[in-house]
Amino acid sequence: MSLSKQHEIHQRRRGRNIGLGLVLVAFIAIIFGLTVVKVSRGDFQMQPQGVSDGN
Repeated sequence: MSLSKQHEIHQRRRGRNIGLGLVLVAFIAIIFGLTVVKVSRGDFQMQPQGVSDGN
């Protein structure tokens, strides 16, 4: 015997939360993919630590 039936609003919130979670995962995957491509292409260059701005 269940204590209480889940209300309809909880089901709608769950669906909305799952959708938002999928959107966030897709956004993170796109950013990660772009970062991997940029680093592997060689566009990312670290500047030497000993170089000053000309002072």
